[in-house]
Amino acid sequence: MNQQTSPIRAENVGKTVPVASGSLRILQDIDLKVEAAETLAIVGASGSGKSTLLGLLAGLDRPSEGRIRLAGYDITTLDEDSRASIRAGRVGFVFQSFQLLPNLTALENVSLPLEITGADDAGPRATEILERVGLGERVTHYPLQLSGGEQQRVAIARAFVTRPDILFADEPTGNLDTENGRRVADLLFALNAEHGTTLVLVTHDAELAGRCGRCVNMEAGRLYSS
Repeated sequence: MNQQTSPIRAENVGKTVPVASGSLRILQDIDLKVEAAETLAIVGASGSGKSTLLGLLAGLDRPSEGRIRLAGYDITTLDEDSRASIRAGRVGFVFQSFQLLPNLTALENVSLPLEITGADDAGPRATEILERVGLGERVTHYPLQLSGGEQQRVAIARAFVTRPDILFADEPTGNLDTENGRRVADLLFALNAEHGTTLVLVTHDAELAGRCGRCVNMEAGRLYSS
């Protein structure tokens, strides 16, 4: 990736989906630029389009109109396999619902992104990041044997294990109590600072949003500066 290029750039992005009565416009006229190592919070009411926008920026879906550049690539016209190839090793994602594979241990869940890319040191690197997030003694545990806070720490370890340039987080503390939410947020920002990662997160948590360098607000599918 050209380091002079903004890691994320959305231009005139819109998203429309079919519904029984015709079509529903979820996003419209989205223009957004996120710089390298920046921390950005996207806030807004439920149904405003925040998670849809995050998915588009991460290349998990394609917009109906406009252009998105991710990690130096125009991902707008690419198919899923091509977008996944660009995300591999460059992009991490943390979900509100953790999205851990239940039949894999913590170590296996964290190793998986490295194994997909063919890394020959997946085990040691996964072990190292699990120790960094305070789960060095839980590497052989399965998700159901872990608390919610521990599962989210495994998810964060999995997101950071590839040392991505960009990290997206969708309500990363949304399923956690206050104490565990604060602990996960501390970890997220600590790892972000250590790795110089660009961080874009969606949240309802005003305290979490306030820790970001910039905050934008979504209302009815449009983006506004705070």
